[in-house]
Amino acid sequence: MSELNFNPDGVGIDTGTYFGMPFTPEEAALVLISAPWDVTVSYGAGTSYAPDALIEASTQLDFYDPAAPEAWRRGIATADIDYSLQELSQRLRVDARRVIEHLEQGGSTEDDYVVRKIRRVNDGSAELNANIRAEASRWLAEGKLVGLVGGDHSTPYGLVQALAERHASFGILHIDAHCDLREAYEGFEFSHASIMYNLLRDVPEVERIVQVAVRDFSAEERQTAERSGRVVQFDDHQLFTAAFAGETWAATCDRIIDALPQEVYVSFDIDGLDLPYCPHTGTPVPGGLSYNQAIYLLQRLGESGRRIIGFDVVEVAPRGEETTDAVVGARILWKLCGQALRSNEK
Repeated sequence: MSELNFNPDGVGIDTGTYFGMPFTPEEAALVLISAPWDVTVSYGAGTSYAPDALIEASTQLDFYDPAAPEAWRRGIATADIDYSLQELSQRLRVDARRVIEHLEQGGSTEDDYVVRKIRRVNDGSAELNANIRAEASRWLAEGKLVGLVGGDHSTPYGLVQALAERHASFGILHIDAHCDLREAYEGFEFSHASIMYNLLRDVPEVERIVQVAVRDFSAEERQTAERSGRVVQFDDHQLFTAAFAGETWAATCDRIIDALPQEVYVSFDIDGLDLPYCPHTGTPVPGGLSYNQAIYLLQRLGESGRRIIGFDVVEVAPRGEETTDAVVGARILWKLCGQALRSNEK
């Protein structure tokens, strides 16, 4: 379908692209890349199917966004999905699951039974990272904004690396139920639970990680955050305590945004929202943000004068005929696209 024949007020058409948009990556201002991958998930699986599920769900939303009206007209395009990543994910998931089961039965990551399995998973995850980094670098080199649709939360690593090649310093707004500050969780160097640890370790251009709604984490992760000097946490306990004491969400959002530098990457794990919005995500946790709180925070970020240089939406886990996860994920993705485009208007 050409742009001339595209009716934004008409029936959504599944063209195999996010939102049914008619733009090619070459002509769009923003390119969405996909990472159908969930090798190391430690509880529920299924996020490797999220890109296709979000494409399907995204055709059912309306395009008018009062917080970023007409921003989409600059072009939102879908890069070709590399389904060989999904096939590799499914093969390596067998190894990862056996490792996790071994550990849950009291085994060690040093046991002969799992050493080779862990090595295969780590090598495969490095292959994914290189793939995503190359894909992101391609579009960044052409002056595009790039967003990523996961997959589990390990998948944005390559995109953040690619951004670090072009930005001397930036911050990350990290919305999540978890801190993801574990070192090589369960033996997997690029675990979904290790993404922020890995970025702190490997990407010095990330000057600040501002974590919002985190509420399920270890004492070691808290210590890692405190020692790093680069992590600021607005954990769930802080958020509801402030709210119960009378602080408005607008004032809280201002405090969160004040902690961020001028250029910001947004990493949005869907489990940062409360359970009703993501009932099938891999590691669900009660509490967290409402949908409207999250959207308001993104809107205030867009209004703040800061520039959103990239983003991801991860950990959406579609489940059969139950569409809640994909419907919510598609709308979070839409809002992020709008705010990213808005913040980059010349």
